[in-house]
Amino acid sequence: MLRDGSRSVDARVDVVVVGAGQAGLSSGYFLRRAGFEPGAGFVVLDRGDGPGGAWRERWRSLTLGEVHGIYGLPGMELGGADPARPAAEVVAGYFGRYEREFGLDVRRPVAVGAVREADDGLLAVETSRGRWLARALINATGTWTRPFWPHYPGRESFRGRQLHTADYRGAEEFAGRRVVVVGGGTSALGLLLELAGVAETTWVTRRPPVFEEGPFTPEWGRAAVARVDERVRAGLPPGSVVSATGLVDTPRLRAARERGVLDRLPMFDRITPDGVAWDDGRRVAADAILWCTGFRPAVDHLAPLRLREPGGGIRVDGTRAVADPRIHLVGYGPSASTIGANRAGRAAVREIRALLESRRPLPATA
Repeated sequence: MLRDGSRSVDARVDVVVVGAGQAGLSSGYFLRRAGFEPGAGFVVLDRGDGPGGAWRERWRSLTLGEVHGIYGLPGMELGGADPARPAAEVVAGYFGRYEREFGLDVRRPVAVGAVREADDGLLAVETSRGRWLARALINATGTWTRPFWPHYPGRESFRGRQLHTADYRGAEEFAGRRVVVVGGGTSALGLLLELAGVAETTWVTRRPPVFEEGPFTPEWGRAAVARVDERVRAGLPPGSVVSATGLVDTPRLRAARERGVLDRLPMFDRITPDGVAWDDGRRVAADAILWCTGFRPAVDHLAPLRLREPGGGIRVDGTRAVADPRIHLVGYGPSASTIGANRAGRAAVREIRALLESRRPLPATA
């Protein structure tokens, strides 16, 4: 709870936004445009120590020029950044300027533990810095904090290092090592190519990768978004982007294929103390296993609201949780892209404003 003189009180707002990445900041921008004021009208809560969202965690070797599809936040373009600079550094600086320019008053570091029902139809947002009572909530937590680690027999016996994409910081620490890269997505390919320059790499995937002839067209993107949207409307977990789009073949990938870097192996059957093994007798020795196996939506704090469907996902219509019109998920499913998050932020605020205007005013602060 928050302190008010000698009393502990709940902070009351119209809307709580959880997360200050692209989705959260765009939502804050549209809330301000809709007449909600920071502090009394809405608050943005962020678990990070500073601006940048998940971009703060990206590996230093990932330069801005290597990132595909960074779309500017509404009202202020990224503009003129050096493509050779680390993407984490550039985007964190950009997000920080954006927060100041539009006075979004992001509270950090604030970890949201749970969202529950409260009295008077309000939502209780329980955090490491007290409790907020809100009439509506925009969840913009993304996926970075929920890396997916598949289970394979023998994983606990491996004597080398195991890490996820979220833990990767650069290829230098793997120089001269034997690294098994697991996963068929764009991150797996990018890290595989980077590691192949300094280490002995082995690439394994569950399914044969499908390389599509580029370029990536708007029609292709819209078709992929439509497939993900169909899943979330059915209450299923959002599928991966790669499962909907395939991998775009590029000159860099073709050159890597000629060098044998993309000689992919099927998924191993078990992990041994010194590597990985298949039931047909094949074995590969390894010093490290890099799991580029994706992420899951960070929505566990919403569990007390019982939004999940039997299929395992949250049924969403646009951005609105079908089970509770007070809850909007931005950056979830079809809006899990920079341009998609911007559009979803606008749509969520439009619906929230209509919902709140149809109901009684927010009770006065205690």
